[in-house]
Amino acid sequence: MDMLAFSGCTQGWNSEEVKELTRMRYAYPWWKEKIINFELKWKDGLCPFTLEETALTLRALKYMVRKETLLESTDLRFFQNHSSQMAVLDYLVSLESDIFVPTYDGNMAKVVEGHRRFLGFNKTILLDRKQLVNLIDHYNIGSLTWDEFSSAVKKTHANRMGRPSKRVVIPDRPKEEDYFYANPEECLLPSTNH
Repeated sequence: MDMLAFSGCTQGWNSEEVKELTRMRYAYPWWKEKIINFELKWKDGLCPFTLEETALTLRALKYMVRKETLLESTDLRFFQNHSSQMAVLDYLVSLESDIFVPTYDGNMAKVVEGHRRFLGFNKTILLDRKQLVNLIDHYNIGSLTWDEFSSAVKKTHANRMGRPSKRVVIPDRPKEEDYFYANPEECLLPSTNH
């Protein structure tokens, strides 16, 4: 809930839920951004994906496996009401999966991405949420068929597979540079200072 409160992304929530998320955001005095234009953030691809957006994207990419598919509901009941343990389960499934597709670039997704790079550049598809929001809109209003939508999603992500890349460092603007834990380049490349 706190991720949604702080992002200000309220797509699909009713007015009472939106009020609760807003209250949560205002309850933290150190959180600077109180008034958030949800529509603008969503169109810029800055919101976590909804379940529908996630399902459409994964289906278009032909990847549809979740922890609930891997475990019986009876196995998962031990984790219910234990959010930290569920987060650990999410982390381990994400780390060990053949392919990792984060739907939001929060801290956990960035750490998983970096850990997977460290383990040998395991396939990680980094979604272009801004482009996907646009494609999903076109699909939902019927201006794209399923095949056109799926093809466009695949084409958009052909070069977003978490390959080795140089981490962008911006000395005067550290908040705009690449997150170290998502791309620990210094830990991956052979040292030239022998």
